Amino acid sequence: VSTVPSQTELLYDLGLEKEVVAITGFCVHPSHWLDEKVIIGGTKDLQIEKIRSLKPDLIIANKEENVKEQIEELASDFEVYVSDIKSPQDTIELIYVLGKLLNRKKEAKSLNDKIEETLTEVQENKIQGSCSYFIWKDPYMVVSQDTFIQSMIDLTGLHNPMEQTDHRYPEITMDMLSELQPDVILLSSEPYHFTTAHLHKIAQYCPESIIKIVDGEMMSWYGSRLEKGLKYVKRLREEVGLILDGKAKSDKLAPFHGVNRGE
Repeated sequence: VSTVPSQTELLYDLGLEKEVVAITGFCVHPSHWLDEKVIIGGTKDLQIEKIRSLKPDLIIANKEENVKEQIEELASDFEVYVSDIKSPQDTIELIYVLGKLLNRKKEAKSLNDKIEETLTEVQENKIQGSCSYFIWKDPYMVVSQDTFIQSMIDLTGLHNPMEQTDHRYPEITMDMLSELQPDVILLSSEPYHFTTAHLHKIAQYCPESIIKIVDGEMMSWYGSRLEKGLKYVKRLREEVGLILDGKAKSDKLAPFHGVNRGE
């Protein structure tokens, strides 16, 4: 049984089509599993009795995405593996462990080889600047240190202006954002689905910032999705880097803009 979308996708890519018997309603990759597997609720509201009726050999969960009390209840009757993913390196370890646990060592090694090769490429040519990554609205929330998303942003070289906070996902007001004036603001497509309307509203407080809506799956899904996610981060870094570089050059020329030709 898999209780986390990104880990469900990993199990599929490890070739466990027959072994996986149940997933959550949020496990949308692969999409056909939603029709073929037993749906056992959501990541935060697992249907405990339905899971019990399946008598699974193994339940695969995650420390952040699942509710501790529910997982502990299941662990009293079944074998449970709980991952704790905060970086690409943690993902590599997860794939290795699950490959070993589920007799898919060869497939796990193949996935990790691709991820490690891409990770090496992404770690080159970092850019400079600050970045705020929004994951929620009402209240607005951004990512901070000790999170997987922040580890992906770190690969670009951009630093987090709220990195000193004690919270992993601190709340932020528009007044606070206006004071920070980050060079880059990223609005995620999930878990909250930010739109261009939100982008334009936030732009009123940070008119000089580069503001982009980014693919939340690419930035926050670990497991086998990480290879694609790293390539996505690399393209994002290159795009933002070009804009920042252009702004820097423009700023150097700023004193000459609008010169009265009559002087």
